[in-house]
Amino acid sequence: MFPNRIRTFNKHFTNPLLRRFATSSRGPFAVLSHVGRRSGKSYETTIMVWPMNDSFVIALTYGDAVDWYRNLQAAEHSTLLWHGRVYTVGKPEPIDVKTALPAFPLAFRPILRRTVQHFVRVKVLAPEGVKP
Repeated sequence: MFPNRIRTFNKHFTNPLLRRFATSSRGPFAVLSHVGRRSGKSYETTIMVWPMNDSFVIALTYGDAVDWYRNLQAAEHSTLLWHGRVYTVGKPEPIDVKTALPAFPLAFRPILRRTVQHFVRVKVLAPEGVKP
């Protein structure tokens, strides 16, 4: 019950605040636009990501059973707004913590190592992001 309260608080208060960082040129936050796998409805979710080669690494801070992640698995692609640019990305591929952590800035790694157990990688399908 307590984790659900945290999720609700983050959904209505923290995530709208973090959304501002996704449009700036700083920070690990991005806005993922995805379509509900059952409803067909469009959603936007604030997530923590960082680039790695031709991909983005996503920290699954609430685990791998969250709806946005399952929607992403069901879709052929989605879009990611990161640092003011929109990227088309493919299906998520699970990666281990050891591979994922080096993608994030050094200051974030100790926190992520202790708090996040699941990471995924999404490949960028378009050669470069375009401004929204």
